Amino acid sequence: MKFIFFFYPAVPATMAEREKLRPVAARTDRFQQMLEEIVELSRLAEEVGFEAVTFPEHHLHTEGGEMGSVPSLTQHVLANTKEIKAGPIGYVLPGWNPLRLALEIAWMDQITKGRTFAGFARGYQSRWLNPMAQQLHGVGATESRHASDFDAVNREVFQEVFEILKLAWAEEPFSYKGKYYEYPYPYETGTPWPAVEWTQRYGTPGEIDEDGNIQKINVVPKPYQKPRPPLFQAFSQSESTIRWAAKEGIIPTLLVSEFEDLGRFAKIMVEEAAKHGRELALGEDLGVFRGLYIAESKEAARSLANKGFMGTGWPGWAHDFGFTDAFRLPEDDSKYPNQKLPRSEVYIERFEKTHFCLTGTATDIRREMDLLVDAANPEWFIWQSDQGYLPLEDVKAMLEKFGEQVLPHYS
Repeated sequence: MKFIFFFYPAVPATMAEREKLRPVAARTDRFQQMLEEIVELSRLAEEVGFEAVTFPEHHLHTEGGEMGSVPSLTQHVLANTKEIKAGPIGYVLPGWNPLRLALEIAWMDQITKGRTFAGFARGYQSRWLNPMAQQLHGVGATESRHASDFDAVNREVFQEVFEILKLAWAEEPFSYKGKYYEYPYPYETGTPWPAVEWTQRYGTPGEIDEDGNIQKINVVPKPYQKPRPPLFQAFSQSESTIRWAAKEGIIPTLLVSEFEDLGRFAKIMVEEAAKHGRELALGEDLGVFRGLYIAESKEAARSLANKGFMGTGWPGWAHDFGFTDAFRLPEDDSKYPNQKLPRSEVYIERFEKTHFCLTGTATDIRREMDLLVDAANPEWFIWQSDQGYLPLEDVKAMLEKFGEQVLPHYS
C-alpha cells in the first residue's frame, strides 16, 4: 500500500479566529504560516515513508479552510523536499485550456524529473469555477444553482479536455476537431505561421504545410515519465466513474467507505480493466480517501477529530455540497426518505460506523486498516490531513505515530 498525505490546505486558525479575522485568507502572515506548515509536514511525510503529498484545485475560499492549489505550490513543495512526489488531485478540467494544462504538467514533470503526478476532477464549486470558466462555452460547476443546465456541458468539456491531454502527450503531432476545442485553430485552414522555411527544416515533419499554415500541433516538452505521469480521478463515488477510470488507466480515489461497496468497486475495476487489455490484481490502481486520527486513546483521537476538519469542515461546509450523503446508514432511508441528511446527523460516530474516519490508538487504526485490506486491498491510501485546522504540533504527532506504528505494516 502507498500513502498520500492530502492538504486542503488551510490557513491556520481556530474557528473563533476565522470569524474574528475574516477574511483570514487575505492575511499575509497567516498565508505564509500555511506555506511553512505545508513544507514542514511534507518533509515529515517524506521522512516517515509517504509516497506523495497532494492538494485539490479550489480557489477564492475567503474563509481560509480550503485554499486549494496552483502548479507553483506543487513546485514549491518539490523544491523543498528530496524524494517525495507531489501533485494535485486534481485539476478541474472544465476550467482549463487543454494545451495550457498539458504544458503545465509536462514542464513540472521534466523540471522535477518525474516526481509529480496529476489528478482530474469535474468541478463542483460554483464560486470559483463559474466566473473563471465564463468564456468557456457555458461551463459551470456541477453544484451550481442551476446544476442541470451546467452538468451536461461540464461532463462534455471534461471528456474533451482529457482526450486532448492524451493526444498532447503522445509522441506524434495531432489535429483535433471537437465540440469545444479544435487544433489547429482554425481547423479548416490551419494557423498562419510566417517562419515557413525554419519550421519545415527544423520543426516536426508535417507540422506546417506549403502555404505556411500550421496543420498539426506538437506539444513540447513531452512528460519525463512515459507515456505520462500517474493520473488520478478525484473522489469517485459512482460505478460509471470506476469503469471509466479502469478503461483509461486512471487511479480512482474512492469516498465510498462501506466495505461491501468498496469490495464490489474493486472487483468492477479489475473486470473493466480486463475488457481493455489491462490485467490488474484486486486493489491495484485503486485509491481510497479517508480521515484518520491516531492518539493514545480512542477518546483523545475523537477529541482531535471533533476539533479538526471532520468536526468542523465536514458539517460546516462539505455537508452543504451533499458529500455526507455518501455515509448514510441503513436506518437513514426510513428516517430521511428522499432527502439529504440534516446537519444534525453529521458527527464523528457516523463517520466511524461507515469506516470513513479511522480514530483511536495504533491498534484501533490497524484493525480498521486490516478490514480495508481484506475488503479491497487498495494500492493507494489518501489521508485527509488537518493542516490548518489543528495545531501543527498535533498534526505532526499523528503523522509521526502513524509512520512509526501503522505504516510499516502495510507498505
